[in-house]
Amino acid sequence: MKFVVIGGDAAGMSAASRAKRQRPKMEVTVFEKTNDVSYSACGMPYNLADPSREMDDLVVRQAQVFRQKQNIDLRTGHLVKEINATNKTICGVTDTGSFFEKMYDKLLIATGASPVIPDLKGCDLPGVWALKSLEDGRKIKKFITDTPVKKAVIIGMGYIALEMAEALKARNIALEMVKPRPTFLPWLAPELAHEVQNEMSKNGVTVHTGRQIHKIELDSNGLKVVCSNRTLFGDMVLVAVGVQPNSKIARDAGVQLGIDDAVTVDRSLKTSNPDIYSAGDCADAYHVVTGKRVWIPLALRANRAGWAVADNVCGKNIELDGIAGTAVFKVFDFEVARTGITMKEAETSGFDPIEVSIRSRSRAHAHPGAVPIWVHMVGDKRSGRLLGVQMVGREGVAHRINAPAVALHARMTIETFSQSDLAYAPPFGPTWDPLLTAMNQLKKQR
Repeated sequence: MKFVVIGGDAAGMSAASRAKRQRPKMEVTVFEKTNDVSYSACGMPYNLADPSREMDDLVVRQAQVFRQKQNIDLRTGHLVKEINATNKTICGVTDTGSFFEKMYDKLLIATGASPVIPDLKGCDLPGVWALKSLEDGRKIKKFITDTPVKKAVIIGMGYIALEMAEALKARNIALEMVKPRPTFLPWLAPELAHEVQNEMSKNGVTVHTGRQIHKIELDSNGLKVVCSNRTLFGDMVLVAVGVQPNSKIARDAGVQLGIDDAVTVDRSLKTSNPDIYSAGDCADAYHVVTGKRVWIPLALRANRAGWAVADNVCGKNIELDGIAGTAVFKVFDFEVARTGITMKEAETSGFDPIEVSIRSRSRAHAHPGAVPIWVHMVGDKRSGRLLGVQMVGREGVAHRINAPAVALHARMTIETFSQSDLAYAPPFGPTWDPLLTAMNQLKKQR
């Protein structure tokens, strides 16, 4: 069997490696357009914050390891341009301009996602960056060091934007952030979002919401971002308004796309073409709470989906349950975490939602060092089912969110979760864990 993979990052290399382990004689070929494979993209902001580290520290496994130890035909610098689903071939060009073509029996599209670049004049100017690939990280780190950058402007306020805000401040770079939408972190409960925004302010980051951005221009002192009623100045501009799935090659091959133009896959990761799979940031998933298709690019899902594709290509019948959208990120000293759906999403999904926000503490009341933890919880009034949880605080948040994530996968009710035997010791939380306190308050609304 000829198993061909387009894309050499998390999903692609996970699938290739697992398939080769299970079927050593299978012909496994991976085409990757860049020269980097298998690296920790999520670690780039933290690497940028530390001038002593090399960006290549984030490489988990070198390309030669896949080739020599696992006997995978890994071809870097190979851009796949077209899939011919009728003839079951792919073709493209190398970074030296040579044409290539390859037949497949089973194909995996693992082309990932790309930064959304707004239609703004000046986005192509020197010093305007977007961060997605390892090469992006190398170039930005070199630019910060060589220029040197004293002030920056970030367009956008999502996960990457906030992580990069901390990274740039760690390099002693003055910073302003701007976005057109009026609400800071609109998916986060207002009480929790307020605390996160305060954390930004305490660390010297100026946040401008509700500012239409008109253009980016060169200035005698660097760059300027021209917004409604205000112009922001910086030595560099980071565009971080989100990502979009790299699904064009799938669409052009007649493969069905769905929500947010992500590749539509079933629970076995198979596309509308029975010989083509898709996994990673370019593909959709089922949400365990709503049962609906969603596009939420997540690292764990990419790796897990790659494994599932390999298992199915090797003749097993593997189906994935789905995702809860569990995520956590760090904003200076704050941990911000979420799992499940928001109040608004619950309403549009047909639930009869109820919600509660509480403030608790990270340690027992008499234990030194206790800091506040804010918990926001959403449930369904009719069924009593837990629907979503959000948390922020300076400690005790990042791993605590895993408990409600498991509860969502288990379709637990608020009542059942409220009876969970959660661990207690004064250095780690109060007797009534913040999650249990929120659950008990939510129960009162039913």
